[in-house]
Amino acid sequence: MLSLGLCFASFANGAGEEFPVAPPPMTEGLFPCSNCHASMEVNRKKRVLKEEHTDIKLHHAESMRWCLDCHDAKNRDKLRLYNGDLIPFTESYRLCGECHGFVYNDWKAGIHGKRTGYFMGPGKRTYYLCAHCHDPHQPKFKPIKPEPPPIKPKDS
Repeated sequence: MLSLGLCFASFANGAGEEFPVAPPPMTEGLFPCSNCHASMEVNRKKRVLKEEHTDIKLHHAESMRWCLDCHDAKNRDKLRLYNGDLIPFTESYRLCGECHGFVYNDWKAGIHGKRTGYFMGPGKRTYYLCAHCHDPHQPKFKPIKPEPPPIKPKDS
């Protein structure tokens, strides 16, 4: 149990090697973001986007959040933590964990989310990022109509 605690402690200090992740699910042709944003003036004003990214609908604490709360204003190829540190998209779980601590802890323990590979031993394991299952801009799953209950067979 001690080694598991040390694993999480080293991870909490920024050592991401304990949690190898699959590449983030990026839309083809949109990354690196700096291809377009490097030549643009930064506009920090919260607004409805009318030219690019019009397909993104922010339904993630939208009354309190804006794009630049998570995306860095100057280096669009990085995400920005609350303390101002910049992280790559491959470490987006750290950003999600700032607000969703309980889920983040469950993710690290393998209780929430998807993990493939070996838990212990020589094989490699891979953790899937939050964005593999949740759209970061609209993370709530849409309701699913439940299936009808099973029918108990009649006695013959």
